[in-house]
Amino acid sequence: MSIIARMALLSPSPLARKAATNISSRPRRFLSLQSPAKPDALLRRSYLYVPSSSEKMLQKSLDNKSDVIIYDLEDSVPPSEKDKSGARERLGPFINATSEERLPRPERLAVRLNGINTPFFKRDIAQALRLPSIRTLLLPKIHSPRDLHHVSREIYSASHLSPESLPKRSQPLDIIASIESARGLWSVGEIASWKSEYGDVEGGKLSALLFAAEDYCADTSIIRTPSRLELLYARSRIVIAAKAFGLEAIDMVCVNYKDLDYLKEECEDGRRLGFNGKQAIHPTQVDIIQSTYVPTAKEILRAAKILHQMSLAHASQKGAFGLDLDGANDGGKEMIDAPMVLQAENTIRAAKAAGLEIPVLG
Repeated sequence: MSIIARMALLSPSPLARKAATNISSRPRRFLSLQSPAKPDALLRRSYLYVPSSSEKMLQKSLDNKSDVIIYDLEDSVPPSEKDKSGARERLGPFINATSEERLPRPERLAVRLNGINTPFFKRDIAQALRLPSIRTLLLPKIHSPRDLHHVSREIYSASHLSPESLPKRSQPLDIIASIESARGLWSVGEIASWKSEYGDVEGGKLSALLFAAEDYCADTSIIRTPSRLELLYARSRIVIAAKAFGLEAIDMVCVNYKDLDYLKEECEDGRRLGFNGKQAIHPTQVDIIQSTYVPTAKEILRAAKILHQMSLAHASQKGAFGLDLDGANDGGKEMIDAPMVLQAENTIRAAKAAGLEIPVLG
């Protein structure tokens, strides 16, 4: 065992001890991570909203390459009873009539329902539960764990009161909770830790937190600016809550949908904050989001160097080591230790999932 691993195992930090155990027990893992990359079909970077009120947009969604397609029954549909019912009644036949070859995989499909306090919610969720291809429900205006309990009870009740009308599910429905109010942000830790009282399969499983910035600004009187500084606290709080409980964190919509340079800047900003992906309101946004929410070539090379050098250091019974800083003219180095190795592993893992080229060093 290397010196750094032995020291970390004596550390009071559980994270450091876990990292040391991984490093010492799998000394050759660094090299295996540099094998040829294969794309991960479940990668979730872009979440594109598609209005269920438009037959044309529903059809066009079948050709869109967004990681997740969200068929929307809420904000992109006019608020009248007629329009809401029309969107709901259009969505079911559209999905059921589309062949499996044309329809995106179930892992890529989601439905955004109307809020639990609206007169549309019960019919929305009843429709969504009848569609076997839908495995993710996006719930707007989640203010507290109580709201998720309400959704979970609807899922449980539907499966027990009329099981003959619903597809039999062996996997839990994923629930994405949309944080869009002061109350929601205040309670975000409790929301992120929520578990269904009926269990995951029968009551649904929380899989992600989503930030609805425009609703949040309306609720808090925050004035949104191109700098996004006024939203830094809210976005950071949502990411931390999500990561604390093993959830994905989905960043806000870029409302300047025609300004792709600004979109890229906003994506880079969100990725630095720790978000896993971003919402899209227009198909032209998808490519930028997907190409930005992956490690850069520079990040991948640095991670590969760290893992390669650490494997050599362990092989020679050395602990931490210095890595040449990219572009430094003064021989500058940065010290690499266990936490930075974990970061490098995360980078290589993300690159492999996205099917990106990973250099083999040696």
